[in-house]
Amino acid sequence: MNAPLTPAQKDRAAGALLGLACGDALGAGYEFGPPLPDDTEVRMKGGGSFRWAPGEWTDDTSMAIPIARAASAGRDLRDESVLDEIVAAWAQWAKTAPDVGIQTRAILGSTEPTAAAVRQAARAHHERTGRSGGNGSLMRTAPVALAFLHDPVALATSARAISDLTHVDTDAGDACVLWCLAIRHAVLTGGLDVRIGLDALPADRRALWLARIEEAETLEPADFERNGWVVHAFQGAWSSTVNRTAVTCGPEVPADELRATLERAVRGGRDTDTVAAIAGSLVGAAHGASG
Repeated sequence: MNAPLTPAQKDRAAGALLGLACGDALGAGYEFGPPLPDDTEVRMKGGGSFRWAPGEWTDDTSMAIPIARAASAGRDLRDESVLDEIVAAWAQWAKTAPDVGIQTRAILGSTEPTAAAVRQAARAHHERTGRSGGNGSLMRTAPVALAFLHDPVALATSARAISDLTHVDTDAGDACVLWCLAIRHAVLTGGLDVRIGLDALPADRRALWLARIEEAETLEPADFERNGWVVHAFQGAWSSTVNRTAVTCGPEVPADELRATLERAVRGGRDTDTVAAIAGSLVGAAHGASG
C-alpha cells in the first residue's frame, strides 16, 4: 500500500501545478522577445503576440490540464482509453486556442482524436521532417509526475509514452523522463536534483544528458537561444533554477526565490512562457503552493 503524503508533500504537489501555470502566465507577455537585462522588471502583464490577459496562461498549462484531471481522478495514465480522453480534450481545445505549437497543431489536426491515431501521425511527421524535438511535450509533463509519486519506474514509462503522443524524438522523451523524476523527487523530499533520473534513461544516453545538465549549470538562460528545441528549453529552465535556488529548499530559503527563478527564465527571452512553465513546475514542487 502506498504511504499517504504528508501535508508538506501535498503542498509541494500542488506547487508543481501552480508553479507551471504561474511561469506560463508570467512569460506569456514576453514570448518571442529578446533576452532582457538582469535588472529589467518582469511583470504579470499579459499582452504579447496573442494579447493575453494579465495572469492568463497559454498552451503549456492548457495541455497539462487534461493530464492533471485524469490523474486527480485516479485514472491510470498508462491506460489507452485514458490517453484517448486526453487526446480528445487536446483536439477540442486546439480548435479554438489562439496559441498551439506548430508541430502539435499539425498532428492533432491531421487525424482522428485518439491516442493511436495521433501517435501514428506523430511518427509520420517525424519520419517526413526528420525531427520532432520541440518543447511541446516537456511543457505539459508535470502532472505525469504527480500521478506516479510512489512508482518511479511507471513514471518514467508514462512520461515517455505521453511525450510520444506528439513528439517521438528521443530527446523529447528523455527530457520528460528527467524532468518528471526531478519533480517527483522535489515533491517527496523538497530537494532539487535533475540528475536523479539519469539512470532511468537508456545507458547510451546518460553521458550526453549529464553533459547537457552540467552545461546548463555554467551558462545563463539567454545562452540557450534555440529554446523552442526541447534540449535548450530543458537547459534554460534548469539554468534558471540552479542559478537562483538552493539545491535543497525549505524554510531557510527566502519565499521570493521561486519568483526570482521564474523572472530569470523570462529574461532568457524567446519562448519565455514555456521555459518559465517548465522551470515553475520543478521549483514549485520544491517550494510548494505555500511558496
